[in-house]
Amino acid sequence: MKKSLTPLGETEMEVLHHVWDLGEATVKQVRERILESREVAYTTIMTVMKNLEEKGYLQYRKEGVTYVYSPAEEPESVRSNLISELIKKVFKGSPKQLIQTLVNSDDMTDKDLMEIKDMIDKMEDDQ
Repeated sequence: MKKSLTPLGETEMEVLHHVWDLGEATVKQVRERILESREVAYTTIMTVMKNLEEKGYLQYRKEGVTYVYSPAEEPESVRSNLISELIKKVFKGSPKQLIQTLVNSDDMTDKDLMEIKDMIDKMEDDQ
């Protein structure tokens, strides 16, 4: 079994992205989106969404017998916290090592590098 480097597993992250995209969603709506790419049981998605609510990533309201889930935190806040944890666990607390790894990655295109340079330049201009 693969151990997750973040407090969220792969399916939890997938479900969270669907809820973020939709703004709010039922178990049925999230399952329908996932069924476009793979088979998944309704009960699996129900359990994952319940777990995400217990972990504080989702909140819900009831409409009759249906639970409608929505983000409990802004996506950017969740991403920031997950990246901070990843930097601590994998890169010994060094953001520089994370950036070096990303820049040296085969997935990094020249366009990506230019956009990153532009972001850094803008950050420096804003200071």
